[in-house]
Amino acid sequence: MAKGAQGAGRVARTSVWLADKAPRGSGSRGGGQPSGLDRERIIQVTVRLLDAEGLAKFSMRRLATELNVTAMSVYWYVDTKDDLLELALDTAFGEIRLPGADAEEDWRDQLRAVATEYRALLVRHPWVSPLTGAFLNIGPHAMAFSHTAQRVIELTGLPAHSHTGAMSAVFQFVYGFGTIEGHFIEHCAAAGVSQDDYFREAMSALTKNPALEEVMHRSRDIMEARGGDTVEEMRERDFVFALETLIAGIEAMVARG
Repeated sequence: MAKGAQGAGRVARTSVWLADKAPRGSGSRGGGQPSGLDRERIIQVTVRLLDAEGLAKFSMRRLATELNVTAMSVYWYVDTKDDLLELALDTAFGEIRLPGADAEEDWRDQLRAVATEYRALLVRHPWVSPLTGAFLNIGPHAMAFSHTAQRVIELTGLPAHSHTGAMSAVFQFVYGFGTIEGHFIEHCAAAGVSQDDYFREAMSALTKNPALEEVMHRSRDIMEARGGDTVEEMRERDFVFALETLIAGIEAMVARG
């Protein structure tokens, strides 16, 4: 769990959502509180910086510079950097379009939709995956995502004791797939090359290594059978097939009773 900076005598907590007090900056501006700021704006700029520069380069000082305020001004609204990152993470989860409880689609289509949205989030914001593993994820948007996943799995007809396992199979797969995809895209952008050029360069270098001749020969056969002219097409085929395999597995487990 995240370990936020703790001041002298301050009791450690595991989540900003467990703080037993009203959010800072939620009321009228008090004496000495900076003008022109609010918590929502700070979170929005945090998300934008994380997208543009990545998690490793993010700091409260860098954020303050972007907001054109002093670093201490930001602390009128959040206690720690970890609190702010957790708030930004839940804001990102709010981008996921979730099927409603009254959705007419069957559980398969709803599961495909939620899984696809989750993957897109991880690709769009590469910093989401490490933060998801660091925090409790009990903010309102994360909980809405979790509740929807639970509801859809309930529709499958699986017995209750297997619901968490089914959710793990689907969403841990999506988490891993989206994390690798997002970081690969991020790395290509940082290197100033396209995904296809980077892939071709890597494959060419590996093919020239005699020690890898057998494994590369098998890899070429597998990739040719899979099809797809670009990295994105190949990746999309892999994701769709893997997700359909999981759905078929759920159907098989339901049939087995």
